[in-house]
Amino acid sequence: MEWFESLNVIVQTLIATIFTWWVTALGALVVCFFKEVNKKVLGTILGFSAGIMIAASFWSLLAPSLDLSKELGYIVWLLPAIGFILGGLFVLLSDRFLDKTLSSKKHSKKKNSLKRSILLTSAIVIHNIPEGMAIGVAFGGIANGVEGMTVIGATMLAIGIGIQNFPEGAAVSLPLRREGCSRFKSFMIGQASAIVEPISAIIGVILVMYIRSVLPLLLSFAAGAMIVVVARELLPESIKENKNLSTLGMIVGFVLMMVLDVALG
Repeated sequence: MEWFESLNVIVQTLIATIFTWWVTALGALVVCFFKEVNKKVLGTILGFSAGIMIAASFWSLLAPSLDLSKELGYIVWLLPAIGFILGGLFVLLSDRFLDKTLSSKKHSKKKNSLKRSILLTSAIVIHNIPEGMAIGVAFGGIANGVEGMTVIGATMLAIGIGIQNFPEGAAVSLPLRREGCSRFKSFMIGQASAIVEPISAIIGVILVMYIRSVLPLLLSFAAGAMIVVVARELLPESIKENKNLSTLGMIVGFVLMMVLDVALG
C-alpha cells in the first residue's frame, strides 16, 4: 500500500480505473465458458457492491464535501445539496434518453445485432461515466488535501465499483451471444463498455486538482450519481432471485467499507 500511496495521483487514478475495466473484461469473458451465470451469486455480488458504494458515497464523497464547504466559508449544505441533486438527475435523464432511444428502435424492421449491441453497451457506458468520475474525484480530493479523504477510502470505492462491473460485463456479453454474435465479438463489446471509466476518472481528478472552489459540488455530484445508480440498478437487480442473500451482501459490503475507511483511514 505504501508503494501505491507514493505514486502520482493521476497514476493512482489510472491504476484504479484500469482495475475496474479489467473486472468488466473478466465479466465479459464469462461468455466464452457459460451461457448463463447463477443469478443468486450475481445478486449477492451486486448487494455487496451496493453496500460498498453506499458507504463510500457518504464517507468518501459527501462527508468531505460538507467539510470542505464549511472550510471554504460557503453555506455548509448548499453546494453539497446542489451537487447531489445534479448527480442524481444526470443519471436519471441519461436513463430517460436511453429509454426513448430503445423504444424508438423497438419496432424497426431494419434493426440488426450491431444496433442492438450499440444500444445495450450505451446503457452500461452511461452508468460508467459517473462511476469513473467518482473514482477520479476521490483520488483528486486526497491530492487537494481535503480532510476526511483517504487513499484507503478511494481505493475501496474503486474496488466496490470494480466488483459490480463484473456482472455488468456479463450482462452485455451474454445477451449478445444469445442474439447470434460470436464469442469474440460479444467479449470485445462487453469489455469495451468500461473503457469510458479511466477517461472520465482522469477528467474528474484533473478538475478536482485545479478547481478547489467547486470541489464540494464535484464531490457531491459523484455521490448523487452513485446513490441513484445503486437505487435504480444494483438493488432492484440484486433482489430478483433472493432478497436475503442480497441484503446480507449489502450489509457486509457497507460494514467493510465503513471499517476500512473510518477505522483504518
